[in-house]
Amino acid sequence: MAKVTFAALGTEQLGISMLSAIARSHGHQTGLAFSASLFHDRFNLEMPGLAPFFDDTQEVYRAIEQQQPDVLAFSPLTSTYQWSLEIARRAKESNPHIKTVFGGVHASAVPHLLLRRPEIDFVVVGEGDVAFPEIIRAATDPAYSQPIANTRYKSAAGHIITGPQKGFIQDLDALPFADKPLWEEHVRIGDLYLAMASRGCPYRCTFCFNNFFAKLPEEKSGKYVRLRSPEHMIAELKIAKQRYNIQVVDFQDDIFTTSKKWLQDFLALYRKEINKPFQILTHPRYMDEDVARWLSHAGCQWIQMGVQSMDESFKKDTLLRYERSEDVSEAIDVMNKYGMKVKVDHMFGLPDEPISAQENARLLYADHPARRIQTFWTCYLPGTEMMNDAIEKNRLTEEQVTKINEGEDFYFFRNTENIKDEKLMDLYKAYEVIFRIMPVLPTGLRKRILPKHILRIPRLFIRPLSMLSDVITGFMLRNPEFRAYALHNLFHIWRFALRKMGIRNVPATRPRADVSFYQPAVPEGASSVA
Repeated sequence: MAKVTFAALGTEQLGISMLSAIARSHGHQTGLAFSASLFHDRFNLEMPGLAPFFDDTQEVYRAIEQQQPDVLAFSPLTSTYQWSLEIARRAKESNPHIKTVFGGVHASAVPHLLLRRPEIDFVVVGEGDVAFPEIIRAATDPAYSQPIANTRYKSAAGHIITGPQKGFIQDLDALPFADKPLWEEHVRIGDLYLAMASRGCPYRCTFCFNNFFAKLPEEKSGKYVRLRSPEHMIAELKIAKQRYNIQVVDFQDDIFTTSKKWLQDFLALYRKEINKPFQILTHPRYMDEDVARWLSHAGCQWIQMGVQSMDESFKKDTLLRYERSEDVSEAIDVMNKYGMKVKVDHMFGLPDEPISAQENARLLYADHPARRIQTFWTCYLPGTEMMNDAIEKNRLTEEQVTKINEGEDFYFFRNTENIKDEKLMDLYKAYEVIFRIMPVLPTGLRKRILPKHILRIPRLFIRPLSMLSDVITGFMLRNPEFRAYALHNLFHIWRFALRKMGIRNVPATRPRADVSFYQPAVPEGASSVA
């Protein structure tokens, strides 16, 4: 038996939950070294003035020291890669025998760069479910030198051993349930229960990780979009409902509605066995009258849908998104018809997008209202077609590319440095305020508010107004993500204060101890996955 510790920050990561469950099913012991990273979670909330006062990095090192793992595993995004490197570096300084594993989207995009790092021993490229038990074996056996599927690692002799890129796991029911108990000390699991009923996306948007991730296998890979059976997903949720008294289920599938047959079967079971509010992600081309009616009847309250841009030619040629404007408006209308709250994602600063796309979007959102318009500034992410195109067209310097690939400037284009025209930037920011505040405006005002009205406000107040609009909208509409995120942060602020008083071991979740997620260990030499 080996000891495996996962290091993470912010909140639960479903990839870690799955790998922990797989490791446990093979008889290994798993633990978590967690940082709440208050006010610096690299995703939602960045407040540099407050973050240093709540720095809990030492708690991560304390957990690693206490758990004494053989294997320390990370699944970083580009934005958390440098944090992960520092944790791995310090862990190896304290224990040179520890082996580190890096996987996930960032590792899969630039594995060759990760392998140059002395802090990293194993890099997983693509899905790691089958590979992980073998990685643990290799990490604890100095004589091991066999190739491992979807893995690149350094042998004891210092050579790089590269395994074949295998196809994607087709039978998701063969996987164990995600290891939720791993997070109980740090995450209020029942507030917003994270789940995935499928893997993969049918689209290859040029800004998204699916753009390259789906193409990783070197052999015939089978389907990229794969579904758990309705019964398998429901079985997990029944345990979660009993153990955590879940309030809302958050399905994080890229597109939850890809199969109408699966959806109809699943939702019938969900209403009967779970009957809790839930939210999903969808796509304009996977939403119609039947789907909206079924979802509403089963208890779906919020639906998130990517719009990104409202210039059809640009979307098709540059983003590889083929939905029409009519697809977007019809999808919003039918979701509104059945009483579900619609969140749409909208991007700013897309390269070569005509500014007229923003006015097209304003007109569409005014006539077909969403309950929240989530705005994002374009980021170039490693491995994506959009970033490769930017490199070819010299939009990025070598220095900028290096910083992005190393996660040293992960907000490089989110902070709008790619837009040099100040008037254009002011116009973008005006539209951002409009889109964020639109959902709570009366119909007449929603149609009349224009960028020129926002541009009269001094620049100093534009960004705070934009952020405040988004927060007010979220709380007014009782967005479950806002509530869960607020409670999560309040808990960790409270626990931080308790630690200062010498009080520890205050768990975020107090589950029913008689309800277990864990499954029996797999006999030595057997596999828990297909």
